[in-house]
Amino acid sequence: MSDKVIILMGSKKDRDISSSIGRTLDHLGVDYDFRVASAHKTPIKVLGILKEYDKLERCVYITVAGRSNALSGLVDANTTKPVIACPPYSEKFGGADIYSSLRVPSGVGSLVTIEPEGAAISAAKVLSIGNKSLTEKIRDYQLKKRKEIDAADEAIKEELNRG
Repeated sequence: MSDKVIILMGSKKDRDISSSIGRTLDHLGVDYDFRVASAHKTPIKVLGILKEYDKLERCVYITVAGRSNALSGLVDANTTKPVIACPPYSEKFGGADIYSSLRVPSGVGSLVTIEPEGAAISAAKVLSIGNKSLTEKIRDYQLKKRKEIDAADEAIKEELNRG
């Protein structure tokens, strides 16, 4: 089974967020590819990328595009595979550009998260359906996160409750 996440950036400016997604996928042992194509400037290229990867039995697209984020809608409307939009947060517009990811036309069903780690985990969870090994990796990752919180709690109790 060739499970893969395709991290599709709207431009090279989206590289940092995309790399963060990749680091989490690396930790979970999920294969992924980075690609760059713009819904506005290179829509034919976007469709070509979908044609290339839709041949895979199991894949998830994570789209990373700011401003109008037409990329997520274009991708979702042209594939039957899951699409997770992870638009970069922009102070420039007071965060209002997120609405272009949330308000999409009928027939479009992309999911939205603004956290790169959350996008990676969500994609891994989709691919984990029927994949016990990946399910265990996700469970281990969640346990690690819980242990980090427990360690922080113990450290704060010792530091602040010296009473």
